[in-house]
Amino acid sequence: MLDTIGVSTIDELFAMVPAELRLNRLLDLPPALGELALTEHMTGLARRNVPAGGTACFLGGGSYDHFIPAVVDFVAARSEFYTAYTPYQPEASQGTLQAIFEYQTLVTQLTGMDVSNASMYDGASAAAEAVLMAIEATGRQGKIVAAASVHPEYRQVLATYLANLPTQLAVVKTPLGTVAPGDLAEAVDDQTACVFVQHPNFFGCLEEVRALGEIAHRAGALLVVAVDPISLGLLTRPGDYGADLVVAEGQSLGNPMAFGGPYLGILACRETFLRRLPGRLVGQTVDRHGRRCWVLTLQTREQHIRREKATSNICTNQGLLALRAAVYLAAMGPHGLRSVAELCLQKARYAQDRLARQPGLHLAFDRPTFKEFVVRATDGEVARRLESALEQNILAGVPLGRWYPELSDGFLAAVTEKRSKEEIDRWVAALA
Repeated sequence: MLDTIGVSTIDELFAMVPAELRLNRLLDLPPALGELALTEHMTGLARRNVPAGGTACFLGGGSYDHFIPAVVDFVAARSEFYTAYTPYQPEASQGTLQAIFEYQTLVTQLTGMDVSNASMYDGASAAAEAVLMAIEATGRQGKIVAAASVHPEYRQVLATYLANLPTQLAVVKTPLGTVAPGDLAEAVDDQTACVFVQHPNFFGCLEEVRALGEIAHRAGALLVVAVDPISLGLLTRPGDYGADLVVAEGQSLGNPMAFGGPYLGILACRETFLRRLPGRLVGQTVDRHGRRCWVLTLQTREQHIRREKATSNICTNQGLLALRAAVYLAAMGPHGLRSVAELCLQKARYAQDRLARQPGLHLAFDRPTFKEFVVRATDGEVARRLESALEQNILAGVPLGRWYPELSDGFLAAVTEKRSKEEIDRWVAALA
């Protein structure tokens, strides 16, 4: 192979890689093991992992320990789904196409929007694509106004997408945990393509979304809202308070935490923006015999249309995870989803009330919340408290200092329907 390539050694092959980036050492591997010994060794290594299900998990910030009904795993594990090819040929892909169509239908019912695509990689990429849609739809390239209470990693991804565009990303500060409508009004002008907010926001607080939407629309800008899908079991649907585009991280809909991925990006919009929607869209039609069937109605990808007309170069959707979300939503139904949301709300409120009575700990913001909230330690010993809880097998929360220096003494906690009263009491005691 080296002779064919025209180099004499492996080192010469990799000479273009800077020396400081090369692994200049031999791998110190032990002698080969037999199958039995190797199996025991690998099993021992696996036991060192502590799954979220084996702890009291209060982690949040986009990844949540929600209950997953058994039917979700059962349906998604069928080989017709988890080995399915991407559905370009409808005659061979009716099952996958119908599953995506059902997913789209459920997402539009959940969000109150007119149309949903077939899903995207994750919440952050969905958010960035929604903002690009707003720029093209309004014809404004001057500014995007985002709240500081939007997930910081969503804003990082958005900044990357905008890095080589003329569009400025303006961030409105949220020192009280939510966006002040007056501050937003000052930031929005006639060159603003959209206002991007999260509800509930990254701190778990509920934004004044109706007022924020009115400010955006008065200026001719669109309202892009990132939501927690579980919260929509209780909160008003975005389509009902004037959102133009809705994005979400779909992990909480029947998908495991999975060390941070793969996850599911939800993107829905008003029908006005249908032609600008990236990715795939499955539609219902009839075959030559008059029977109901499904096809890819919209494929705005570079592989299918001229590059300059493509709305996205994202090459696939998270089909299997979208299927899991559809099965979850269908199994739960509106009453089941409301029950989950109510349990999250009630248990989070119990946790807040218990925590507020502990010396040295207090809630960071005096705002209504759903299932997440920010806790601050008066002694600043956040890392020590979280480590102490971890020693008691409790994942107590996410420290915020790396994103918000002003909250270096705080952490974000999430309380889902899975957390019991006993676990919440242990969590409070461990932190205190």
